[in-house]
Amino acid sequence: MKDIKIIFMGTPEFAVPIFKSLAEKYNIVAVVTQPDKKVGRKQILTPSPIKKISAEYNIPILQPVKIKNEYKEILDYQPDRIVTCAYGQILPEEILNFPKYKCINVHASLLPKLRGGAPIQHAIMDGYDKTGITIMYMDKKMDSGDIISQKETKITKEDNLKTLHDRLSEIGKDLLLETLPNIINGKINPIKQKEEDVTYGYNITKEDEKIDFNKTNIEVNNKIRALNPIPGAYTTLNGKRLKVYKARISDRYYNNTKVGTIVGFEKDGICVVTGTKEIILTEIALEGKKRCLVKDYLNGIDKKELLGVVLE
Repeated sequence: MKDIKIIFMGTPEFAVPIFKSLAEKYNIVAVVTQPDKKVGRKQILTPSPIKKISAEYNIPILQPVKIKNEYKEILDYQPDRIVTCAYGQILPEEILNFPKYKCINVHASLLPKLRGGAPIQHAIMDGYDKTGITIMYMDKKMDSGDIISQKETKITKEDNLKTLHDRLSEIGKDLLLETLPNIINGKINPIKQKEEDVTYGYNITKEDEKIDFNKTNIEVNNKIRALNPIPGAYTTLNGKRLKVYKARISDRYYNNTKVGTIVGFEKDGICVVTGTKEIILTEIALEGKKRCLVKDYLNGIDKKELLGVVLE
């Protein structure tokens, strides 16, 4: 397999295990990743996780700002195969049509469900009971190519973005290594996606991060889980942003009480009214403060001042 020249295209932490497993068995001639970005309050220019790890393998790194206009250097490597995983830009047809063994993508959903850039978040947020990894051929439409292989995993009530992200990354690594030899040897039967079954997992916006307490307590909890640890679902407490990282649902129901109202406390949580039953917030970060358990936060305040306050 070392005689087949592969270019790997990826950017975030999710792609790292997949890249490493590929680099240990195949001839990766170049890595394509997003340009370094300014991160944090000090706006420090930071390389992507894939750039960091690929440097350890002494593999050439390409970082086109706009790949649709900057693809010549990629093609100069004469790749037989291009493997992408959460790269972050749409590939032009000049790249898609070049490799002998085509371009394939490792996508974190069971396509045609959850096409788009945030399938893991939406799988939890939208209440899916399972998701998985799809290895697919790429075409000019987003995540719409023929399916080569898939593997699923259940989404548990305890899963959050990190646990599901890490599990899917490992599944993607294993599935890619299982699938590549079959592609090269022609032992596959690609399946066209059914357009009538398509759903989308678009990139998360600031509006998506905000908690809507008009939703059911299950839906609110799904959003909290889907955005934990990054970027964190949020609401507003007395004019300050309050991020919520963990909660649990309750069977208590309140008639004629405005949604978002703080109605009580438990040893480890703040009880809040939703569109149906109650939700209990158990891990938070108030604006300007570090993330903490609610039980620790409550120890330092007068709880009576919070009763009846509405989270908005």
